[in-house]
Amino acid sequence: MPVYITRTAHYLPFDAVGNDEMESVLGKVGNKASRARALVLRSNGIKSRHYAIDRATGLAAMNNAQLTTRAIQNLGLTDKEGDRVDVLAAGTSTPDQLMPSHAVMVHGNLAWSRLEVVSCAGICLSGIAALKHAWLSVASGSAQRAVACASELVSPMMRASHFEAELQHQVQALEKRPEIAFEKDFLRWMLSDGAGALLLENQPPPDSVSLRIDWISLSSAAHELPACMYAGADRNDHSGQSTDLQGWLSFSPEQQQARSVFAIKQDVKLLNANIVRATLTEPLEALVKKHNLKADDIDWFLPHFSSMYFSEPVFESLQSIGLPIPRERWFTNLTSKGNTGAAAPYIMLDELFQSPRIHRGHKILMFIPESGRFSSGFVYMEAC
Repeated sequence: MPVYITRTAHYLPFDAVGNDEMESVLGKVGNKASRARALVLRSNGIKSRHYAIDRATGLAAMNNAQLTTRAIQNLGLTDKEGDRVDVLAAGTSTPDQLMPSHAVMVHGNLAWSRLEVVSCAGICLSGIAALKHAWLSVASGSAQRAVACASELVSPMMRASHFEAELQHQVQALEKRPEIAFEKDFLRWMLSDGAGALLLENQPPPDSVSLRIDWISLSSAAHELPACMYAGADRNDHSGQSTDLQGWLSFSPEQQQARSVFAIKQDVKLLNANIVRATLTEPLEALVKKHNLKADDIDWFLPHFSSMYFSEPVFESLQSIGLPIPRERWFTNLTSKGNTGAAAPYIMLDELFQSPRIHRGHKILMFIPESGRFSSGFVYMEAC
């Protein structure tokens, strides 16, 4: 059964934060300016982003479930007879709690009628996993309407206060230049908050453009590559393999603080060496053959970038597999909206969908990589 995206929405908290304002909002670790910030910002190309932090208090002004709820409410659904949905699928890498699931907290905030609720975990790909569940639910006929949503609330995790214990531990260890490790400081200048939502239906609206989802493909390269981005864990120093992770339950509360175990971390060298090959070149080459994809048949290419640094490697990868989509047909809002992780594809699609640039017959290919353990997703749609 055909499935159509009929409404899109997003929510970004508070006013945009410029590059020069970031450290005043997130704070300075050890009251010292980050040496990595300027370097990271030059590379990632991001000019502004949003944080759900009250600048007056420095505290989070809303939680992830509330952030997600705002985006879904912007779809304009009423939950009245004839306007109810059958499935709510939510993806995030930063839920507010371990239990219960993120999606049921969102459902509780919405106060909608009883419906199927599903949470998808992961990192950037969790939002597309939620979209796939919603798509398959409608395509199978088990649901007529479904909402897929994705969100990230990372700013509270990146506030300076979360790293003070580690910094003090390093001072006590008499390190000459105490600072948080680059793999942690790096991400403080890369990630931001936001949420997006999509309404999926089994009938297109007669008087407006919708997007028919033709296929969604997800894949993982975890069978060949170690964890690259992680939180709630640290490298296992005793395993003999530096790539093994040791989960937070293995650490005492004191160790969790001293090593900033709950901070989001990323192995930048591992990322740069594998991200394009493992999440784009190899899986997309197989999809090109499977679906007989041609560059001339793709009107819009929506890549989820963590950094504009990857723009050229992605372009070269597309050429290498025989899918040379011209850059004038690319669309990304990374530089203005920031890297909002799982929510980024939704926020990107919403901006394009709401613009006058989408016309009936346009074909859209979305690319969503995840560096957690090198997973990727592709969504292929046609405007109807």
